[in-house]
Amino acid sequence: MSSTSTPPRDKDKKRKRTIKSEAVVSRPTEVKRIKAEGGQSTTAAYTEEDEVETRDPQKDLEMHRATCVDIMKVMDDIQKLKTEEKMDSPELTEDRIHGSLQFLVLKKLNRLAHIRCKKVRDTTNEAKQKIDQYHLQLQNLLYEVMHLQKEITKCLEFKSKDEEIELVPVEEFYQDAPDSISRPGVTKKDVHRQTLARLEWELEQRKSLAEKLKKSETSKELIGLEIRSKKEYLESLQPMLKSILQSTKPVQDYLGMPFDEIREQHQIAYHLPEPLYVLYMQTSAYHEACDKNMSVSLEGELDAAKTLGAADAENPDEDSDSDQEEQETTKRKSKHRRTTSGDRLALKRQKVLRKHPLSVVVIIKCKDEYTLHLTYSYLMVLKIVTVTVKLLCGKDTVTSSVSKGDLLSPDSILTCLYTGDHGHSTPNPSNLFELNKLGMDEFSSYISETGHPYLWVQWQAGLEFLPDVSLVKAVSTVSASYMEETIKRLRGRVAARLSLQKQLVALEHGSVQVSADLQHLFPSKILCQLSSWKRSTYDDFIELAYTRELVESNLATDTDLYFTAQVERRSAKMVVQVVVSPDYPNTPPVVAVSINWKNERTHLNDSNIRDMEAEINIHYDELINSKSHDQLLTNQMQRLLMCFDIYLETEASNASLEGPTEFPKEKVCPRLSRLVDRG
Repeated sequence: MSSTSTPPRDKDKKRKRTIKSEAVVSRPTEVKRIKAEGGQSTTAAYTEEDEVETRDPQKDLEMHRATCVDIMKVMDDIQKLKTEEKMDSPELTEDRIHGSLQFLVLKKLNRLAHIRCKKVRDTTNEAKQKIDQYHLQLQNLLYEVMHLQKEITKCLEFKSKDEEIELVPVEEFYQDAPDSISRPGVTKKDVHRQTLARLEWELEQRKSLAEKLKKSETSKELIGLEIRSKKEYLESLQPMLKSILQSTKPVQDYLGMPFDEIREQHQIAYHLPEPLYVLYMQTSAYHEACDKNMSVSLEGELDAAKTLGAADAENPDEDSDSDQEEQETTKRKSKHRRTTSGDRLALKRQKVLRKHPLSVVVIIKCKDEYTLHLTYSYLMVLKIVTVTVKLLCGKDTVTSSVSKGDLLSPDSILTCLYTGDHGHSTPNPSNLFELNKLGMDEFSSYISETGHPYLWVQWQAGLEFLPDVSLVKAVSTVSASYMEETIKRLRGRVAARLSLQKQLVALEHGSVQVSADLQHLFPSKILCQLSSWKRSTYDDFIELAYTRELVESNLATDTDLYFTAQVERRSAKMVVQVVVSPDYPNTPPVVAVSINWKNERTHLNDSNIRDMEAEINIHYDELINSKSHDQLLTNQMQRLLMCFDIYLETEASNASLEGPTEFPKEKVCPRLSRLVDRG
């Protein structure tokens, strides 16, 4: 390649001829004749693929660079000749031929480069195929290794069937097994033979037990046949016994022993929910043992109760299946009508207030031929017991009274039977959340449908609601401990209301009747008169200034009964506000007095009136005895009339120094009050 340096023109021509001779050889395939040493010629095929193997790529790269330089130089020479306008000079022709030959060299070098790339690519692909083949062989080997490891693990974890058999302990085996099986001399030294001997002994024992089982099954079949024969005999006796019992009904009615009716009631009682069952059991026991003036019975739909009991037995978790039941109910409806969310909500609300089909009815005979009917029902979702009250009047019932109002109303007659028990709210704290969840009002809004959930009703049913309501369960001991006291209070409440009714009727007619055994506590002549007696309300009561202390001290609440009485004596008038508690006479009535004589006087501006109120509201013990306990109201009113006379006579004597007095003193008063006035 020395011809690539910058030479004179002759040297360039010599180099050009050399390159030309090389370019002539650059055909892809040629056939050459080569003379051998013996003078004979041979032919050989020439290809560029074979030439690539003999050529050095680095030298081809240097040749490529030198050729590019020559081409650039030839182009410059041609450009110069053209600028000198030597278009016909031989040098221009030689430069053109030389440049064309150099382009042929570049084409050959390009073909050789492509052949080299193809060979490298083929070599790379062959190497990749070998690698893929080796990788596949490796995966196959790994899979075989994993399979062998699994088989080894399976063999190591293999458990024989004898391992599942609970064999007797070794000590017991040598103690019980005969020597022909145990063979102690051999088996104690060899664990395998010991296991075989224990298995043989186990087989012998199981064979003997199998024989015993066959004998036992045979005897069981014989006993079963005997039982069936006796059962058939007893079933044949049942129609005869029924006919005998049917024939004894007249005798039962005559002797007052309704055994058939009691038996039917007891069979129905099996379908009661647990709280009502406890209530029925305890009430029946109390009736038979202590109180013959009451009766207990069951009412309702027995078939519905049986169906409900079967459904509860199949689905004990009623709450968790509620959605499924609703869906089934929806499917049973007409296909032409789709239930809306409002319909589903209404169904849920009805379900919350649903009662059990059976109820317990208790009838209590009271004074003056009055009968108190109590119907106990169980709300299955809210899990409380409610009562519906009905009071049947006797023959001599007084109905011509306005002031008594709802005194014997079923909604109020049993209010506050126990202190603070109004029966307006549910005793189960969880019911509040259930009602709020369905967007329902307070429980008091549904009392007309369900009845009153009094606390004493829950106690009679054996329910005591603790903070953890999930632990509430009907207990017989709870029902028994409250049964007698509750029955006495019920009968006492009816008697007290009947007595109060009679007193209100008399007071409405202006008559203050005092029991005969307390006549000595009052003067023989009382000049002031009861001019009117009428019913008032809690709202009217709290508007008065002189009643505010009673309201603030909780002596007057919205559940009490309110009356307004007017007492007159000549120009003096006294207005009395009377508060009667639902628990009368256990809680005595309370009065507030206003006197209108010359001016309006109350306990706020007159200490004597305060003493009068204290005489009635505080010192009432002497007005109560065993016979006149229920007549406390009239006794208090009679004492108030007496105190009004004394007040007018003493006030009139102090006020008038000259001339006749309006209220002459007719009673002797050694002292004006019980206590010293510290006001």
